[in-house]
Amino acid sequence: MQVLTANRLADGAVVYLTAVGGWSEHLAEASVLASKDAATSAEAQGQAAIEARLVVGVYLMDVLGDGAAPRPRSMREIIRAAGPSVRLDLGKQAGHS
Repeated sequence: MQVLTANRLADGAVVYLTAVGGWSEHLAEASVLASKDAATSAEAQGQAAIEARLVVGVYLMDVLGDGAAPRPRSMREIIRAAGPSVRLDLGKQAGHS
C-alpha cells in the first residue's frame, strides 16, 4: 500500500494527497493506494499539482495499514510525518545571525 506525498510549495510543509484530490498535512487523511492503477492515477494528480505550482517533490510512499490510519513504513517517512526534527532554540529559527 502507498500514499502520494509531496511538499507544499507555499511553505514547504509535508502534505499527502486525499481521496477528494486535495492535499492534507495529516497522514491519517491520505488516500491509501492499494493498486497499481490507483497509484498511477494519483501520480497524474500529483503531476497536475506540480504544474499548478501547488506542490514539489511528489512521490509514492510505502505505508503500513491494518484497517486503521496508514503508518509510514520507513524511518525517513516517520520523521517527515511527525514534522520538523529541529530544536526551535537553535539555528535560524532562534533569531541568531
